[in-house]
Amino acid sequence: MNRISFAFRAFFSLLFSGALPPDIAQAFGYSKAMPVKAPPTPKPQAGPFAGAIQILGILQRDARLVDFLMEDIAAYSDDQVGAAVRDVHAQSRQALERYLRLQPVIDGVEGTFTKAQGLDTASLKFVGKVPPGGTAPGGVLRHKGWKAERVDLPETGLSNVLAPAELEIE
Repeated sequence: MNRISFAFRAFFSLLFSGALPPDIAQAFGYSKAMPVKAPPTPKPQAGPFAGAIQILGILQRDARLVDFLMEDIAAYSDDQVGAAVRDVHAQSRQALERYLRLQPVIDGVEGTFTKAQGLDTASLKFVGKVPPGGTAPGGVLRHKGWKAERVDLPETGLSNVLAPAELEIE
């Protein structure tokens, strides 16, 4: 009676799912011959470049920054370049302020002596006559540096396209 039960279960299992039930396959020594279903493909995850691509895409969309940077400006006069830079600068700044809150690493006056004590050494870069060991108690502040206090990028699909090509339909 057990074999008849196995036969019916095996028949309908093969008919509807394409595989033998595991207990029947093991009972008759077919456990290795059972088809193994492939695991579902994982969703793509953001790589280390995803945020950079997204920021460049936003700057391209809002300010055409990539277009400006990739343009050969040698043929244009300083007045023409200056006029273009004003617009690109203003629109880029607005885009950055919309998605990031940037703060100086050291909120001090450039050109004054600043102590390095208490500051994260990873956020400092010593330049000039740096002593052996690469650190110093302080130095003249030449650049405040920048850090991101807040990053609020919109959700996006994973792609390496900064901006899609535009085709006008006439």
